[in-house]
Amino acid sequence: MEYLDEEFHQSLQWMKDNDITDILDLTFSVNEEVFGQVTEKNKKDYIERMAKWRVERGVVQQTEALVRGFYEVRIVVDSRLVSVFDARELELVIAGTVEIDLGDWRSHTEYRGGYHDGHVVMRWFWAAVERFNNEQRLRLLQFVTGTSSVPYEGFAALRGSNGLRRFCIEKWGKVSSLPRAHTCFNRLDLPPYPSYTMLYEKLLIAVEETSTFGLE
Repeated sequence: MEYLDEEFHQSLQWMKDNDITDILDLTFSVNEEVFGQVTEKNKKDYIERMAKWRVERGVVQQTEALVRGFYEVRIVVDSRLVSVFDARELELVIAGTVEIDLGDWRSHTEYRGGYHDGHVVMRWFWAAVERFNNEQRLRLLQFVTGTSSVPYEGFAALRGSNGLRRFCIEKWGKVSSLPRAHTCFNRLDLPPYPSYTMLYEKLLIAVEETSTFGLE
């Protein structure tokens, strides 16, 4: 309810947490349905009915179809396991998070071709990513991996075409080249740019201007 309508949730939460005697004049009514006066004793029932009505109104058939479809494709997931998650938690499990944890990203990155975490170009790279806003970081992640979401377990659970595969940065190319990506392998080919400014500009172009992919 909080996720769907925060203001509506707050009003019901206030009712739950406070004594409503002689304060609120409410009835159990939605359109023509009337269930009597709302009191301190029955307010919990009222809140449950109101929340159910607010979430389900007009979409009962669609919701039932969605749930049937979800459990048809779940394969090995028991419905009892799914029921322990609220809406936000289930969204994270299915789609991953959209908020980038830069520390987690960096600590689960591999380097090749002579790069390492302390290499000056890598320090510039992470400084550039830190300068990016979250949307730009998501675009960078999508550029390299093909997906703009992070697994629920974090970057340690990032997957490639053949299973778990960490984010990887490899030294490659001339300094005049733009970075290139191998999405099947979560690998970024990054030239050894001679300055932070050039690296930042080249990386930004690759992230914001690239909308297609090529095959070698």
